Amino acid sequence: MNEGGLPSARTRAGRLARWVDDRVGVARAGRSTLQKVFPNHWSFLLGEIALYSFVVLVITGVFLTFFFKASTEPVTYDGSYEPLQGVEVSQAYKSTLDLSFDVRAGLVMRQMHHWAALVFVAAIVVHLARVFFTGAFRRPRELNWVIGITLLLLGIVNGFAGYSLPDDQLSGTGVRIAYSVLLSVPFIGPWAASLLFGGGFPGEDIIPRLFAIHILIVPVIITGLLVLHLGLLVRHKHTHFPGKGARDDNVVGERLWPTYVFKAGGLFFLVGAVLAALGGLAQINPVWMWGPYQTQNVSSASQPDWYMGWLEGALRLMPNWEWRGWGYQIPNPFWAAVLLPGVTFTLLYLWPWIEARVTEDRRAHHVLDRPRDRPVRTALGAATLSFYTVLGFAGSNDVLAIAFDLSLNAVLVAFRVLLFTVPPVVGVATYRVCKELQRRDGPAAGESPGDRVAGPGQLGPGDQAAAEPVP
Repeated sequence: MNEGGLPSARTRAGRLARWVDDRVGVARAGRSTLQKVFPNHWSFLLGEIALYSFVVLVITGVFLTFFFKASTEPVTYDGSYEPLQGVEVSQAYKSTLDLSFDVRAGLVMRQMHHWAALVFVAAIVVHLARVFFTGAFRRPRELNWVIGITLLLLGIVNGFAGYSLPDDQLSGTGVRIAYSVLLSVPFIGPWAASLLFGGGFPGEDIIPRLFAIHILIVPVIITGLLVLHLGLLVRHKHTHFPGKGARDDNVVGERLWPTYVFKAGGLFFLVGAVLAALGGLAQINPVWMWGPYQTQNVSSASQPDWYMGWLEGALRLMPNWEWRGWGYQIPNPFWAAVLLPGVTFTLLYLWPWIEARVTEDRRAHHVLDRPRDRPVRTALGAATLSFYTVLGFAGSNDVLAIAFDLSLNAVLVAFRVLLFTVPPVVGVATYRVCKELQRRDGPAAGESPGDRVAGPGQLGPGDQAAAEPVP
């Protein structure tokens, strides 16, 4: 109460807060959330880099949406870029040029958006690699693994849809390849291609439909999956690396408040600053150099964004094989651009259950593996990564042939040989290194009997970090 006998503003605010809390119960949930423990290891921040890149994508994407025109209607370019003045281009291409030259801050926002997309997919890939090599996908986190793989797939699809929108010569070439790939799918291919393109290639509907997919459908799905992913993370609690006090029935690390909140906040601003610096200083996708898309033209040394490189490489390395029978034909693009990705993502989705069946280990795990302690899994993962890395470089075979003044056919044959020799060599070498590291370093800290003296939810002697029991 104040001197006049009236309730003070602070008291009124407190009463209002209690009134709200009585009805929604946020205080108890908030206190519980602030006590949540996060493991103190840098690799757990990889997923947050993906999350913060997605936030930057949304912010910059909203800005770009105000100026981009998703239309293939022909117009005469009359903007500031003199070499293209008077040239007939599409509305999509013209608005992209206007964003780059005539809209204040348009170019930096456009380039931040593109860089954020590259970082978003890269962070997901590295995050999934950490989850795979440390066994964080095991029970009870199989569903979060499935969500992560789906986010990777959606990130690739939305990245492709996004860089196809400017309707320049480079993106148009990619869209033409996508049309051929869709047509190659048995039975449903022609129907699916007609549905997406509104008829034959190039058509007038593909840009508006890619725009709707890029700014609405896929982002909404990604947002929903991120919420579900974080919800399951809270439900299961974090995994943690082996160490003193780390067991399958607790989580050792830092409380959400205040340590982790400030750490995560700092990382968010760091990611934003790096993407802003890249957007302002590192040129990416200069569509004015490629020119508007002309169906009869194909630019030399065309390169997609990095996450499409393995598909590009697979298409280039695939021999000219086609299958005909019973009145049907399976065209050549099917093997490299449909079958290979299908097998890849099917194996990724099913891996938690495949490993559990092979190892007969169906227990819940909250302490991570050191990659060296699972040499077979680590070797398989390294060999698989090397396989797709070779494919990624093969997608640049024309660039490499030009840069090193080599025969394009010789580079092509070399990559075909490397594709089948590098993965086994990498796998065997990784397995041997893991076994040697096991012999050199022995069991992980916390695995010796003396380190397992703490009770449930407690740390071992000498540990200072917070610990939270796993339900």
